[in-house]
Amino acid sequence: MVVFGGNTRRETLVEMNKAGINPEILVWARLSAGFSEEEAAQKLGLKDTAKQSAIEKLELLETGEKQPTRSQLAKIATAYSRPLLTFYLNAPPAEGRKGEDFRQTASSISKRENAMLDVLRRDVRARQEMVRSIIEDDDEPVERRFVGSARIAQGVSNTVQSMAQTLEFNHTDVTVRRGDPATLFRLLRTKAESSGVFVLMLGDLGSWHSAIPAEVFRGFAISDPLAPFVVLNTNDAVAARSFTLIHELAHLWLGQSGVSGAPSIDTPSNSHAQIEQFCNDVAGEFLLPDELFWNGVQRFEPTNLAAAGTAIATIAQRWSVSEPMVAYRLRRRNEISSDVYQSLYSQYLARWQAAKAKEKAERKDEVKLPDLTKKKFRLGSGLLEFVHRTVRDNGMTYTKAAKVLGTKPGAVEPLLKKFESSNGSFFSATEGRI
Repeated sequence: MVVFGGNTRRETLVEMNKAGINPEILVWARLSAGFSEEEAAQKLGLKDTAKQSAIEKLELLETGEKQPTRSQLAKIATAYSRPLLTFYLNAPPAEGRKGEDFRQTASSISKRENAMLDVLRRDVRARQEMVRSIIEDDDEPVERRFVGSARIAQGVSNTVQSMAQTLEFNHTDVTVRRGDPATLFRLLRTKAESSGVFVLMLGDLGSWHSAIPAEVFRGFAISDPLAPFVVLNTNDAVAARSFTLIHELAHLWLGQSGVSGAPSIDTPSNSHAQIEQFCNDVAGEFLLPDELFWNGVQRFEPTNLAAAGTAIATIAQRWSVSEPMVAYRLRRRNEISSDVYQSLYSQYLARWQAAKAKEKAERKDEVKLPDLTKKKFRLGSGLLEFVHRTVRDNGMTYTKAAKVLGTKPGAVEPLLKKFESSNGSFFSATEGRI
């Protein structure tokens, strides 16, 4: 048992409990979790009685008039996604490093959804720091020189060429893109992981009811020359993943950590918007190189909606990308009008939402994929290979490996064996469904 100042952890918690809980921490934890008083009271299982309402009971705890019991405190820690020891601090802790918020629609996201995103980012940051510390302890740690190597002033083309060279991917050769968008994404993800980037697919806090919609975030990056991380939202469209991956890699090339949302065609109004547009343009040029994607496609008037839709479908299929991405690229090049773009975007959004609803309904009667298969896909071969090698070399305990992988210690060995049995590969038949 861990000892604190001569006492066991249990004894320390008892002493802390006697000293009382600072009510400011209860308020801070609730607000940072994005809960109103009513939502928090419901989450904590507080009930209305003849003498007090549930909200009044919560207010007694948050004003310090009543101290929470140990059982209540455990519920609070779980509901607010905070370690139990946090509530024994003298004051609310300082905000940790999260990186920048590059989303152009962040203000339209609910407090609760943003709070859930914050929890996810804190969790991934903690896991990334553990990976970094292990790499740092190597005799010869390898720095990824591409991290922070690009500058916006150098232009989009320069960054695209550097990225293509690092990933060893000929982005101008359409013949390497055999298959659908999921196949292209799998290829690009493998290239990125081979270059030293850990690419994770995450979209919830561990259960389906904590799912974070794609409208909240598309992806985020942690820029670090030793352990660069990219996280993509599993709740986004499969066809959009390649664009988001290259977009987040562009953030790594700029040396910037931060979270991103859907691409915007609006004129950048601040430095964050300028950075986002640059990363969008890098992704656009990488996936649909200038002048090449028009080959064999008949040009049309920018205001011709029907012709635009037909051409976009042809281009998307040929280059294994999404139709919304092609439409965005054409709009950025002023090759379709704003009205045509908005009309097409609405069509694509409605189609995607209908497909998601149908998929959800069909899954009720579908045999569920094994948890290990889903976990393996979401963690990626880069992180699994790193943990596998480190554990097998006795450089990491199963407890620490579980924290890095975001799972329980008992699930580590089955995951590693699953990884060994497949030689680090992924199953294309399941990818589109995860």
